[in-house]
Amino acid sequence: MRAGLAVLALADSRFPGGGHVHSGGVEEAAARGLITGVADLREFLHGRLRAAGALQAVFAAAAAHAATRRVPSGYWRELDVELDARTPSPAQREASRAQGKGMIRAGRAAWPSPVLAELVAASPRPHHPIVLGVLAATAGAGPQEAALIAGYLAVSGPSSAGVRLHGMDPFAVNAVVAEMGDDLDRIAAEAAATAGLDPADLPAPGAPALDLLAESHDRHHREEVRLFAS
Repeated sequence: MRAGLAVLALADSRFPGGGHVHSGGVEEAAARGLITGVADLREFLHGRLRAAGALQAVFAAAAAHAATRRVPSGYWRELDVELDARTPSPAQREASRAQGKGMIRAGRAAWPSPVLAELVAASPRPHHPIVLGVLAATAGAGPQEAALIAGYLAVSGPSSAGVRLHGMDPFAVNAVVAEMGDDLDRIAAEAAATAGLDPADLPAPGAPALDLLAESHDRHHREEVRLFAS
């Protein structure tokens, strides 16, 4: 029951610093006319789950696996660096670290642990999936459950953006997320199967289009900031 509650809490949009705070490319894709309705959003979310979602699931599972074992002192830094290497977009790296920082603050209050302290000592601003995995394990969840949370957050945040930013039918959007259950389970199981690998050998699914959307969105945001500041 304790682990079950942790899974629910970490996947909850009300959990501070969770994955729900980021549109995951939906905002920029909609601005470019690539997403105009629920059908487009469905295709986008399925693609995002198989790329960014799978990557986040892999590292959340690896972190959860390591959190319950004695790992070398340099493991956490290595794990963080390997996720950096698999995230080509500087904007996406910064977003992940910002979310990780927010999750650390909430995690220290809900599930304080020496492992979380070790992670922060090794990397003061670790990536969000790694923090997620450590907190999930501290609360009693396993690698597959941590991966399931990460995969879910990879699509639930962007789906919320479709409703919040673009006025899509919330019932239709939630139906899209619900239909992804089998894919989520499969990706979580695959991530858990690799959780014990050396960080350098972990899978590296990627999505160049998401990287380009993230960089474009970041550039537009900085241009708007300069415009308002001038």
